Amino acid sequence: MSVKMITTDELRHMKGDEGLILQGCGGNLDEWVEGINDMFTDEGILKEGSKFENCLAFENNGVTCLLFPFKNVKIETGKLAIWRLKTHETFGGKWLSDYVPNVLGGFVEYQEQKKPDCPLIGQDGNIYNLMGIASRTLRENGMGDQATEMCNRIHKSGSYNEALCILDEYVNITSVDDTEDEEYDEGMVML
Repeated sequence: MSVKMITTDELRHMKGDEGLILQGCGGNLDEWVEGINDMFTDEGILKEGSKFENCLAFENNGVTCLLFPFKNVKIETGKLAIWRLKTHETFGGKWLSDYVPNVLGGFVEYQEQKKPDCPLIGQDGNIYNLMGIASRTLRENGMGDQATEMCNRIHKSGSYNEALCILDEYVNITSVDDTEDEEYDEGMVML
């Protein structure tokens, strides 16, 4: 069991999911998850040996919070609701569907943007060169935030292959030859 750190922006993209958020979770987060699992088992909230295993942590206004997602967990919802109300002063427990709209300003609808074509095949294969071309392509297509995110991820990547995979997530990799053919076709005058 390990706790994955996420951003509040990622939390805002979780529309349709539900879970319990505990606020002010200091110290070892794995110990928090283990303690809550034990407490909920003892209180009859977790059913049939079910446990929270894929918990998420995030920081908001200097406070560490834990999200216990309800997906793939068998819960006695009524008992959990009563526990949350009784312990609100201690744990600051809120439902995900209540926390995001009231604390973070609401959920954001995820809209998948079409990846722009980017002529990388046939270019100098230096990863910084390819990253620069892809970044420029994203910015030219109004995707500056994605360009910054892509570059940050590439800088943190562990290998050339991983960096190439990251490029492919953001742009549709095409050939330089395809681009030259398109430019030639666009420049032709029909008589």
